[in-house]
Amino acid sequence: QVQLAESGGGSVQAGGSLRLSCAASGRTFSSYAMGWFRQAPGKEREFVAVITQNGGWTTYADSVKGRFTISRDNAKNTVYLQMNSLKPEDTAVYYCNVAVLGPGSRWSGDPGYWGQGTQVTVSS
Repeated sequence: QVQLAESGGGSVQAGGSLRLSCAASGRTFSSYAMGWFRQAPGKEREFVAVITQNGGWTTYADSVKGRFTISRDNAKNTVYLQMNSLKPEDTAVYYCNVAVLGPGSRWSGDPGYWGQGTQVTVSS
């Protein structure tokens, strides 16, 4: 069982940076691939990035590739999302979750673990 708490969101101007953190409780954090997802107003929640259990492999949505970096510290039970060169279209509530690879090689979050998320607002 894992409980997740996101933090680090805020309001920035386009071109700025933010670093999101996700603190996980539970002794099995290092057993899970972890992902970041986001939901913009009026849109479906979408995949942003995923990192494997030991941090050795990552992948990103095309929309954030080259600008965002996912990382994790298993000793601190924390996963991070460094977001650079932010754009207004990055405005959304950002969630971390256990990442699950489903049909069509699409990443999704475990339905049982969604947290409150953290709001990111990018102004032009």
